[in-house]
Amino acid sequence: MEYLGLQTQIWKNNIKSLILLILFPSLIFVLVWLFLFFINEEPEQKIDFVNENFIQFIPWISVGVILWFIIAYFSHSTMIKKATGSKPLERTENKRVYNLVENLCIGNGMQMPKINLIEDDSLNAFASGIDSSSYTVSLSRGIINKLNDEELEAVIAHELTHIRNRDVRLLIVSIIFVGIFAFLTEMLLRSIRFSGRGKKDGKIIIIALLLIAVGYLLSSIFRFAISRSREYMADAGASEMTKKPWALAAALEKVAKDSRIEAVERKDIAQLFIDNPQEKEKSGLSNSLFSIFATHPPIEKRIEVLKGF
Repeated sequence: MEYLGLQTQIWKNNIKSLILLILFPSLIFVLVWLFLFFINEEPEQKIDFVNENFIQFIPWISVGVILWFIIAYFSHSTMIKKATGSKPLERTENKRVYNLVENLCIGNGMQMPKINLIEDDSLNAFASGIDSSSYTVSLSRGIINKLNDEELEAVIAHELTHIRNRDVRLLIVSIIFVGIFAFLTEMLLRSIRFSGRGKKDGKIIIIALLLIAVGYLLSSIFRFAISRSREYMADAGASEMTKKPWALAAALEKVAKDSRIEAVERKDIAQLFIDNPQEKEKSGLSNSLFSIFATHPPIEKRIEVLKGF
């Protein structure tokens, strides 16, 4: 895959972030309107009645979405650390990693990100953060110990490319909004469990669940498509950064054999990694179905592309 260039890729991802900021709330508004439409049992002037009620809901929906986004946006670093069990890696603990990161940052005019360590012998890594103060590269103990310098440098370059291209910010935004539908689904399921569930209430809850399921499905597909494309671009960017595409190909071959980080159970966090270990468990699905819901392109295809550079 041809690398588009730094400024072009940053511009494209900033546009995508803006589209997401508009698209996800818009999807929520559409689903709320449909919910009001389906629960309304008055056939006369139905549209007018639904529109009047919908207008009253707009301020509450807007405030709810904004509050959710702000809280999740500024707490995502803590959430990711907790989910992965990562902790800061001090320079005195591993000068080799710091030297590799610093040399790449200096050579490419980038600010040094934070470096975190995941205590796991499997091979994986990911980048996270929304701005220069929170950008972080997290590496597993296994990937540090089992890759040689050139391979580890290539993996770090891949993660730095995610940061440089603003991929991490784009993905965090998509994860936050998909989380809204997951939260609403959980709240409705709890209300079903603990409510009296009268006939009318049951109908309302079923309609709400169906619409939320549609919203979750659509928002997930948007997120997955974004995630897949960014991996190819980060591979190409890492190759441009190190001038050693074969080193990243060799690293990915090792990663593919053992990328399962035991601490990571959340699907949204797993998609941040250079290889999503959870997707290996879905390999029994048909290729076409799997490709729609995959967060990463097949690692074999990525290796093939890199070997063709």
